[in-house]
Amino acid sequence: MPILELSEEQTRTWSRAQKDRWWLDNVFRGDLPQLTWRSAATGFALGGVLSATNLYIGAKSGVTIGVGLTSVILAFALFKMLSRMGVGREFSILENNAMQSIATAAGYMTSPLISSLAALMLMTGKVIPWWQLILWNVVVCSLGVLVAFPLKRRFINDDQLPFPEGRACGVVLDTLYSGGSAGEGMLKARVLVLAGAIAGTWQLLISEGWMRWIQFKLFALDKTHGWASPLVLHEKLDEYYYALAAKYDWWVPRILGTEARTLDLRLGCDLAMVGVGGLMGLRTSAGVLMGSLLNFALLAPLAYHGKWAPFETVRRGEFINKWGLWWPITAMVVGAMVGLFAKPRLFTETFALVRTFLKKRDKKQPGDSAREHDVLAHIELPLWVSFAGIPVLGFCGAWMANAFFGASWWLVLASVPLIFLLSIIAANAMALTSWTPTGALSKITQFTMGAIDNTNAATNLSTAGMTGEVVGNAANLLSDIKPGYMLGAKPRQQAVGHFIGILSGAIASTPLFYLLFLPADPVTGARTVTSLTEKFPMPGAVQWRGVAEFIQKGMGNLPASVIVAMAVAGILALVFELLRLATRGRFPLSGMAIGLGAVLPPDGCLCMFAGALIFHLAGKRHNAPGTRGHLIWVGCLEPICAGLITGAALVGIGDAVCKVLLQGK
Repeated sequence: MPILELSEEQTRTWSRAQKDRWWLDNVFRGDLPQLTWRSAATGFALGGVLSATNLYIGAKSGVTIGVGLTSVILAFALFKMLSRMGVGREFSILENNAMQSIATAAGYMTSPLISSLAALMLMTGKVIPWWQLILWNVVVCSLGVLVAFPLKRRFINDDQLPFPEGRACGVVLDTLYSGGSAGEGMLKARVLVLAGAIAGTWQLLISEGWMRWIQFKLFALDKTHGWASPLVLHEKLDEYYYALAAKYDWWVPRILGTEARTLDLRLGCDLAMVGVGGLMGLRTSAGVLMGSLLNFALLAPLAYHGKWAPFETVRRGEFINKWGLWWPITAMVVGAMVGLFAKPRLFTETFALVRTFLKKRDKKQPGDSAREHDVLAHIELPLWVSFAGIPVLGFCGAWMANAFFGASWWLVLASVPLIFLLSIIAANAMALTSWTPTGALSKITQFTMGAIDNTNAATNLSTAGMTGEVVGNAANLLSDIKPGYMLGAKPRQQAVGHFIGILSGAIASTPLFYLLFLPADPVTGARTVTSLTEKFPMPGAVQWRGVAEFIQKGMGNLPASVIVAMAVAGILALVFELLRLATRGRFPLSGMAIGLGAVLPPDGCLCMFAGALIFHLAGKRHNAPGTRGHLIWVGCLEPICAGLITGAALVGIGDAVCKVLLQGK
């Protein structure tokens, strides 16, 4: 059925009490199942799986993907098939909405693991115990939920702000369950599963752990054929060429005398990164590739050849750590800050909200009773829960930062009011643009606390990590509540769903974090910080660590060439962002994208660009709406990319499990 909404005039002239009464009478579906046992269980399970894939892909690319629409499509298809088989009934529209609230909350739980917490471990060289990670993440993310609900009444109930991403999810749910798009929904689900199967199969063939288990354990080929190692396809496709080149003395690509593969300029086939590129789009992925080539095909060989920096080899890892990290961080920080401060409306509206938040009262209309003034009290999360819970969880977070990480507890506690203010900015940005400036807002806290205490990296990293989680969870939760508001769901049940999702994401992602990035030594059982590997470059953690080291050490210990590169990168990032603003986004270059590409492995950046280019060209070729080609390549772009990412990630995670189980065997 069509979604009922207030007109612009009604939004402007009605009191919130009137808007709440209208919503309760015309939109609310109080008798429709919402947070049921099966929606909670489905969201818990899907959220755990999708948070695991987010952890995997975030560690490889520095990008986390939204899981809301993916979970909606999967749950819709699953329960429709069960209904057709006669073993269950279909999800109601609000059950699916409650399920996606749980799944998306679980997906958000991976952010600190691949950014602030990983950076803290890299700086200290100490592994944080698993139970401390879980407690910290649960407390900080729960703080984000409590911050969101007072803002919900203002942004969603009163101001009726659009929240474009949340609105899109509401429209998708409405069209799926209205009957007209049920067939399209099933097609998207099939496409997602097919893309996942293709990516998973390829990942299986290039995974040493899986191949060792299949060939040596399942079929015992090592005993029957005397094999010492399993047959595995190379993910780096150029390995086949280099083998032939060594045998037949063929040409090997070099830059200023250095082999291209030494610089990690490789030709790979990572289908997960292809999917990430498809979601990124052509402009962003082209900027990522440009940054990678600039750092590793130009600056690295020039620096090595000209002796600009104190490194003995020109391998990517050493170059990044000793020279090539600083200018990308500068470009990303400047780009993020300019993007934030170029929107003064976010700040002016934030301060206006702070001034009026506690003072504003709805004007009583003729005939309003005291009870009618808060007609949604029985379904909203009570405000006292937030007002009591925020200081309690804030104190718990400060205590944990001190006890677990060694941060200054009073500085962490003092940052809570600033974090609340930044959460309003993030929520306003999400409401208007579907953009959450989490990175830029986190840097505000990091630099602020670093200016007060530049000797303790744990303080600025933990406060910045708390900022990132609270503002990200608060803004994204509001975006998830928007479709529930459009469809008539109970907001209190969505809040409960987010707490369920927080537990799901913490339980699923934390053990995987240790398994993938902090493997135990097979002999001693000890874990060491080995997050920065060829397979998992952890670009988010690299950026956070770089900023923390800059705050702690300043510029005095950096080579002069690094300072020059940082200055040039900062100026160019500023110019690029100003040009993007002046051209309303048409200028193609971005300091954020170029900086990200400069810390990622070049073969992954090439895969991202290839994915974006494939979908761009396919969309141009099948540009007629209503045709099957347009439906698949344009309408199913997100399911295809989500399938590629999920299939490759799940099999990649399984490969890590196989390697652990087969250690020493």
